[in-house]
Amino acid sequence: MIDLAIIGGGPAGLSAGLYATRGGVKNVHLFEKGMPGGQITGSSEIENYPGVKEIKSGMDFMEPWQEQCFRFGLKQVMSDVVRVEKDGDIFKIIHNQGKGEETTEAKSVIVTTGGRPKKSNIKGEEEFWGKGVSTCATCDAFFYKGKEVAVLGGGDTALEEAIYLTKFASKVHLIHRRNTFRAAPVTVEHAKSNEKISFLTPYAVEEICGDKMGVTKLKLKNIDSGSVSELEVPVIFQFVGYEVNNQILLQSDNSYLCDVDKYGSVIVDLKMHTNVAGLFAAGDIRIDAPKQVVCAAGDGAQAALEAIAYLEAHKK
Repeated sequence: MIDLAIIGGGPAGLSAGLYATRGGVKNVHLFEKGMPGGQITGSSEIENYPGVKEIKSGMDFMEPWQEQCFRFGLKQVMSDVVRVEKDGDIFKIIHNQGKGEETTEAKSVIVTTGGRPKKSNIKGEEEFWGKGVSTCATCDAFFYKGKEVAVLGGGDTALEEAIYLTKFASKVHLIHRRNTFRAAPVTVEHAKSNEKISFLTPYAVEEICGDKMGVTKLKLKNIDSGSVSELEVPVIFQFVGYEVNNQILLQSDNSYLCDVDKYGSVIVDLKMHTNVAGLFAAGDIRIDAPKQVVCAAGDGAQAALEAIAYLEAHKK
């Protein structure tokens, strides 16, 4: 039996592993079926992590994390976790390394499986992903300072990010396929009162176009008239939903091991505790996650400190 299982090898999971092992926990396994690093390794540029003055790709940025976080005895299990269960005080990690399912027992668990923005499946999206197709205004707004940008979506996140982008962009074109919005009325009112936001409704993006340098324009279709037009912008920020990777918490009876909100995000307190003793969640899988590397790392450290305290309190 291991003391602590960490599931997910992104910034939250690696930070949790570093703090747990350096904090004295001797038997800590990180379950990650591939190379640790997480979703951030797909980013082309990172320049907003405190203490790192160079602009780095996500892959280069995460490379030293692996050596540092495994320095104190963290062990990686290259296996695909299928489910986490709890039997009394013991957690069961059911995973598959390609040879059939096996079970590892653990005294405590930190879930850091993150999530992923939903893709729009628009023509050109894959080709220009990270080169003018973005899902993070906080990460990429600065690169388009003084330029016109496009935002796709009609929910709270889309409108809130459009408002945020007006701090950098000269104009924000908000594209939505309906005339009404899913966002809260106060958010819609706030967006409509911003002179920098132009509402393009009811429009759909037919294609994202560009060249070897990145996005150059969008082909739009008016839903009512069917007319097609073009919008010249160097970037489209897509906010069409977010999916948390919570499948491992789903039990055989279709309930979740711990409490989740209506979006499937794990409900935790400020110390990353779930409602299940010994089970913690950190990073983008938790409620109200800012979806920033520095925040995920802080979550992981906090969860590890709480796991240490839990293990100390439950020594036999």
